Amino acid sequence: MEFLKGTKLYSILTGTCPVCHEESMYVESNPYKLGRIFEMHEHCSNCGTKYKIEPSFFFGAMYVSYAVGIAFSVAAFVIAYFFFGGGLMTSFWAIIGTLVVFMPIIIRLSRNIWINFFLNYKPNAGKR
Repeated sequence: MEFLKGTKLYSILTGTCPVCHEESMYVESNPYKLGRIFEMHEHCSNCGTKYKIEPSFFFGAMYVSYAVGIAFSVAAFVIAYFFFGGGLMTSFWAIIGTLVVFMPIIIRLSRNIWINFFLNYKPNAGKR
């Protein structure tokens, strides 16, 4: 994934600092450790970027989470209905299962997308 370094997509997919792309924003890298899913570092140790720009900054990620959830749901429906030939009820349960299983990933992905709306990559940010 190094070939994407320097793009917003790199930061979104890896959960790294949107400014320097060097450090993970999250204390626990595994999103399935649900007790620590929301724990983030206050600042990037490499470039000093403050992640929580203002109080309740990540509430805006809920809007992004809705769109990401819809994308996962549509993908689950298409796979269940068209590829596996399931009926509507089977597709419904596939959507519910997908959203439950991927909920931690959707939460992290939404936060990553949200912060990347406001911060941009700076190639020399980590060099103080």
